[in-house]
Amino acid sequence: MAIPFFKEMRIGGYLVKQKLLGRKRYPLVLMLEPLFRCNLACVGCGKIDYPDAILNRRMTAQECWDAADECGAPMVAIPGGEPLIHRRSARSCAASSRARSSSSLCTNALLLEKKLDLFEPSPYLFFSVHLDGLKEHHDKAVSKKGVFDRAVSAIKAAKARGFTVNVNATIFDNHPADEIAKFLDFTTEIGVAVSMSPGYAYERAPDQEHFLNRTKTKKLFRDVFAQGKGKKWNFMHSGLFLDFLAGNQEYECTPWGMPARNIFGWQKPCYLLGEGYAKTFKELMDTTDWETYGTGKYEKCANCMAHCGYEPTAATAALNNPFKAMWVALRGIRTTGPMAPEIDLSNQRPAQYIFSEQVQKKLSDIRRDEAQAAQQKASTAA
Repeated sequence: MAIPFFKEMRIGGYLVKQKLLGRKRYPLVLMLEPLFRCNLACVGCGKIDYPDAILNRRMTAQECWDAADECGAPMVAIPGGEPLIHRRSARSCAASSRARSSSSLCTNALLLEKKLDLFEPSPYLFFSVHLDGLKEHHDKAVSKKGVFDRAVSAIKAAKARGFTVNVNATIFDNHPADEIAKFLDFTTEIGVAVSMSPGYAYERAPDQEHFLNRTKTKKLFRDVFAQGKGKKWNFMHSGLFLDFLAGNQEYECTPWGMPARNIFGWQKPCYLLGEGYAKTFKELMDTTDWETYGTGKYEKCANCMAHCGYEPTAATAALNNPFKAMWVALRGIRTTGPMAPEIDLSNQRPAQYIFSEQVQKKLSDIRRDEAQAAQQKASTAA
């Protein structure tokens, strides 16, 4: 684990507290999206396919602070879109979490060097830079040449200023294991830790051909980890989650483990899957039909092995069985032998498609708010 020891202790203490309180469902990381707008158009992304009226919306700093307080998770991740586009939200989100939560600002790094002066190094803040592989692969994934070089330059600049930096990589079907291994070697060379997750099959992503199914995911990660034997790759994940990616653990998703708050509200049921929105975190937790989501339960979840659903599961598993977690840490990731049984998909309910409905509702809300603001302005002027 690349997370500092005091953060591990803090998160561990939080998990123990939830267990002692008898809570079945609780958040581990708040996924806070202050905006959807991005300065890239990655082919595997399903987060930016919105009309301009929505892409131009921002969560206010107060809304960000309130979301962090309302959720109470020990960590806050700030993705997007590209959060550095909106300076006030990005900076305020990071600052608001400093006193009470660890904060990860997720960025493609195109603006990072320019905006480093907006932040101060802190043990509670780190930058998570999007890199999907080495230069040729990453630039192709983000559909723009030169992004890899700018991201690496920004990583080095941030580290030189005393900031903690890691990289996050999304893995797709067209990425050979030996190339991923070379990428992990490179991250070791530049001194950053890595978080990796198989790409979720966003229904609105431009490229629908390269999402991994679960069998391919397990085989690919086994091949990658086999090449890492004896190397000191530095992962941001728990050993049990990595063991799960290699097909050695039989886990079910914990969709409430990383709840998402964005300009629409609290997203049901998780960061990756938009099936409606709640006005408050309590409403999200109390009214979401959690038992109807997850692999084997819902068609859209069939191939998901993403960290936002399964890292919380692995964290709970480590708490419930610390000796198993210790054994995996000592043994390393098993890359041969039989895999854990796969989840049966025969009884999953069919997918529902409500994206357009949600967009139209939000556009109606925006038009209503604008009309009310214009009416109020006219009344004040009169």
